[in-house]
Amino acid sequence: MQDIDLKKGLIAGIFSIFTIGVLTFLTYKTELGIFLLASFGSSMVLLYGYPESPFAQPKNVFFGHLVTASIGVFFVNLIPLPLYINIPLAVGFGVGLMILLNVTHPPAGGNPVIVIIGSVSLDYIFSPVITGSVIIIIFAIVINRYILKKSYPKFK
Repeated sequence: MQDIDLKKGLIAGIFSIFTIGVLTFLTYKTELGIFLLASFGSSMVLLYGYPESPFAQPKNVFFGHLVTASIGVFFVNLIPLPLYINIPLAVGFGVGLMILLNVTHPPAGGNPVIVIIGSVSLDYIFSPVITGSVIIIIFAIVINRYILKKSYPKFK
C-alpha cells in the first residue's frame, strides 16, 4: 500500500510541477497575459492525485473556477461593503452556486478571497480564470488519459 501511495504522490507532484511550471512560464516569460491563479495549485491535488473524483472532472474544474471567480468580481466591483463582510458573503454565494449548479470543485472555493483581496477587474475572468482553467484541463486530459492510461475524464 505504501508503494502505491509513494508512486501516486510522485506522479501527482511531477505533473503538478510541469503544469504549474507551464502556467508560470506563460505568465512571467511571455507577453501573453496572466495564467496563474493560486487556487490552481489546489486543483492539481484533484487532477493528478484523484482524477476519478467528480470534483476533478473538466466541467467541475472549469465552471467551478468560473462561477466562484465571477462571484468574487461581482462582489469586489459592485457590492460596496467592507472586506470583512464582502469576503465571507462572496465565498458563501460561490460555494452555494457551485453546489446548486452541480459544478463543485473545492479548490475554487478560495477564488472569491483571491479576487476580492486582489481587487481585480472583469478581465480577470478571461485571464487567468478561463485561459488557465482550459490549459490545466487540457494537460489533465493528456497526462491522465494518454500518459498514465487512466479513464479521464469520467463519463456518466
